[in-house]
Amino acid sequence: MEEDEEEVLCFLDKVLEDEDVFECGDMDLESPLTPGDMLMTPVHRQFRGDIEKGLEMKKLVLSGFLASEEIYINQLEALLLPMRPLKATATTSQPVLTIQQVETIFYKIQDIFEIHKEFYDALLPHIKQWDEKVAVGHLFKKLASQLGVYKAFVDNYKTAMETAEKCSLANTQFQKISENLKVKGPKDSKDCTTNVTMEALLYKPIDRVTRSTLVLHDLLKHTPKDHPDFPLLQDALRISQNFLSSINEEIDPRRTAVTTPKGEARQLVKDGFLVEVSEGSRKLRHVFLFTDLLLCAKMKKTSAGRQQQYECKWYIPLADLTFQLLDDSDVCPHIQVLPEHEIEEMKIKISVIKSEIQKEKKALKGQSRNVERLRKKMNEQESWLLLHSPTIPFRIHNKHGKSYLFLLSSDYERSEWRESIQKLQKKDLQTCHLNSVELQVLTSSCFKLRTVHNIPVTSNKDDEETPGLYGFLHVIVHSAKGFKESANLYCTLEVDSYGYFVSKAKTRVFRDTTEPQWNEEFEIELEGSQCLRILCYEKCYDKTKLNKDDNEIVDIIMGKGQVQLDPQTVQSKNWHMDVIEMNGIKVEFSMKFTSRDLSLKRTPSKKQSGVFGVKISIVTKRERSKVPYIVRQCIEEVEKRGIDEVGIYRISGVATDIQALKAAFDTNTKDILVMLSDMDINAIAGTLKLYFRELPEPLLTDRLYPAFMEGIALSDPAAKENCMMHLLRSLPDPNLITFLSLLEHLKRVADKEPINKMSLHNLGTVFGPTLLRPSESEVSKGHITLASDIWSHDVMAQVQVLLYYLQHPPISFAELKRNTLYFSTDV
Repeated sequence: MEEDEEEVLCFLDKVLEDEDVFECGDMDLESPLTPGDMLMTPVHRQFRGDIEKGLEMKKLVLSGFLASEEIYINQLEALLLPMRPLKATATTSQPVLTIQQVETIFYKIQDIFEIHKEFYDALLPHIKQWDEKVAVGHLFKKLASQLGVYKAFVDNYKTAMETAEKCSLANTQFQKISENLKVKGPKDSKDCTTNVTMEALLYKPIDRVTRSTLVLHDLLKHTPKDHPDFPLLQDALRISQNFLSSINEEIDPRRTAVTTPKGEARQLVKDGFLVEVSEGSRKLRHVFLFTDLLLCAKMKKTSAGRQQQYECKWYIPLADLTFQLLDDSDVCPHIQVLPEHEIEEMKIKISVIKSEIQKEKKALKGQSRNVERLRKKMNEQESWLLLHSPTIPFRIHNKHGKSYLFLLSSDYERSEWRESIQKLQKKDLQTCHLNSVELQVLTSSCFKLRTVHNIPVTSNKDDEETPGLYGFLHVIVHSAKGFKESANLYCTLEVDSYGYFVSKAKTRVFRDTTEPQWNEEFEIELEGSQCLRILCYEKCYDKTKLNKDDNEIVDIIMGKGQVQLDPQTVQSKNWHMDVIEMNGIKVEFSMKFTSRDLSLKRTPSKKQSGVFGVKISIVTKRERSKVPYIVRQCIEEVEKRGIDEVGIYRISGVATDIQALKAAFDTNTKDILVMLSDMDINAIAGTLKLYFRELPEPLLTDRLYPAFMEGIALSDPAAKENCMMHLLRSLPDPNLITFLSLLEHLKRVADKEPINKMSLHNLGTVFGPTLLRPSESEVSKGHITLASDIWSHDVMAQVQVLLYYLQHPPISFAELKRNTLYFSTDV
C-alpha cells in the first residue's frame, strides 16, 4: 500500500487488539493445548499449524483490505457530497455547473460507491465471525464481475479531468469546492476529516483496481487449494488481470507511484522520449517527471532474454529546477543540425520500405521473415529521423548545478513539459536529495512505472492501428475569442508525421485585438498524420526579449489544443467546421481533406482561355512569349523580395491568397502587378508551384518521362551526361526555355542558402515531382506506381533528375541546340 498507510495501520491495530483475531474455529491459539492436541504427532501438529498460520495470514490480508475499503468508500462519499447540490443548482438561474458538466465529472461515481458499500457490508461480518470455514471468494468474484462500471469510468476519466479543470478556471466557486473536499476518517480514528482535492479523489477508482488485484494475489497465496474460496479467488484474479490488461494504456500516468524514504507517495506524472544534446552530440533519453523531481535516463544494453533496465544520467529536484533562456553573456552550445535534404531523403527511404512491406503482405508467397527484416530496417531509419529532426531548444537548469539542453520538434510538446513542471512547482516542494541506493531503486522502478514503452515510430505500431492520412489537409483558421486584453495574436498549425509533430503553417499577426479575424486558408501535406494541433501566440516585439538562438520561440503561448483527424469526418467533399477550446480561448477553424490519389492527378484541360491547366505551348503562342508571363512575374517578385525569406518555396502560402492570384492571372487582371507587390511572398511562391502542378502534362513531358527515369539511373557519368542533355534537347522549345529559366532562378535561390535555408536538395525535393510527375493517362499505362504511393522510387528519381540539372554547370538554350551530333531524334 503506497498511500493512506497511517489510517490503515490504525485500523489494523484496532483489529489486532481484538481477542478474536487469532481464533480459528473454536480453538484459541493463545490457550493451553487440549489432551487431543497433545496426542497429535509432530507432523500432524506442523501440518495443522501451517493451515492455521495460512488462515491467520488470510485474515490479516482481509482485515487490511477491509480497512482500506472503508477509507475508499469515505473518499467516494466525499465526491458524492458536492455532486448532489451541484446537480440541484444546475437547473436554477445561477448554476455553478451545467447538468452535463456534473454528469461528466462525477460519471459512474454513484455506481462505484454502491458496489463497494455492498461489498464492504457483506465482508465485514465474515471477518468478525472468522473461522477456517468462512468463505469470501464469492464476494470477490462478484466484485470482479462488476468491473464493467470501472471500464466506463476509465473511458470517461480523461474527459472528466479536463472538464473539472476547465470548470475550475471558469468558476471560482467550483474551484474552492474542488480544492477542499472533506474525507471522513475511519470510524474510530482520532482525526475526523481530511481535506483532499477533487483531482486526487477522481484518481482513486483507477488506483483501486490495481490494489484489489494485488490483494487477490495475497489471498490466493494464503488459501489452501482445497478450500472452497480457492477456485473463486482464481476466477476473480483472472477477471481482474484481463480487465487491467485491457485498460493498461488508457489509465492516466498518475496511476503509478513509488514510495519515498519518508513514506510519501512519489507519483509519476509524465514520461516520454526526448533528444538531449550531451557533449556536442544528440542522445535519445527517456525523461521521467515525478511529483518532486525530474529524472533523465537511458536504456542499458542488456543481453538477450534479460529484462531491460534504465541507467540514470542525472536528476533535478523540482524545487531547484528553473527554465533557462540564453542572454548575451551565455554561450550557445553548438547544435548539430543536418541539412534538410538529408531529413527529406530519409523520409523517402522510409516510405519506400513501407510500400515494400505492404507489397510483401499482399503477395501470396510473402515471407514473414522478409517483412520482419524490412520492419527492422524501417525502425532503424525512423529512429535516426527521430534523433536528428528536432531543432527547438528546451533548456532546464539546476540552480545548484549545471544546465541541460533538450531538442524538440514541437513547441506544443515543449509547452506541455514546461506547464507540467510549473504546475507541480506551485506546491510547497522541499529539495530532495537521493543517495546512491535511493537513486538506484527509483531508476529501477522506472521500467515498471513508464507509460511510454516504445519510441514513437510507426514500425512499433500494430498493423491494426490506424495508418493515418496521406494527402492534403485544407485548413481555414477563421477567428478566436476569449482574450481578456488586446494583444498581437497569431496561430501556428502542427501535424504529426513519422512519429513526431512538426509546425506546418502560420497565420499573419493580427494586431492589438481581443477578437482576431484571420480567415486564412492553408494547404498542409499529411504523411500518415492522425492529429492537428493549433497553438495561439502573442507576438513579442520587444527586441530586448529576443533570443539569439534562431530556434528559440520567445512569443507567449496563449493557448493550445488539438483535434484527431478522423477519416470519416474530414474525408467528405464539404468543409467541416470545428472549435478548439484552449485555456478559456476558442479558436474557430474549418478543414477538409484531399487524398493523395486525388491531389496527384493531372486533369487534362479543354479550356483555351486563362493560363492554369492550359498547355504551355498554347499560353506562350497566345502571349507571343518564350516563357509564360505568370512564370516571369512570379520569379521576378521572389527574387526582388523573397530570396532571403527562410523556407521560400517550402513554407505554404495562404491558400486564399494563392487562389486570388490564380484568378487574377487567369483573367489577365490589369492590377496584377499591384497585387503581386502587396501579396505575401509565400503566396507568390505557392502560385508558381500551383501553375506547374496544374499543367495538363508535366513541364518535362509525358513522352520523355520513361527516358528521364532511365537516364538518371545510369552509372557511367559520361553516358548519363549525354543522355540527360539529349533529353533536354528533345523538349519542345517553350518547355525547354521555361525549364532553363526556372533552373537558373532556383540556383540563385540556393545561393542564399545560409540565409533562406533552401539548398539545391531542398528545392529539388519541392519542385522535382511537380515538374516531372506524369499525367493521369500515363499512370494508367504503367509508367509510374500508384498515385497514392507518393514517396516511391519514382518520386526519388524525379527529385534526382531535377537535382542533376540544378548541380550542372549553366546550360544555355543556344548551346543545347548547337550540340545535336551523335543523337537520334527518337527517345
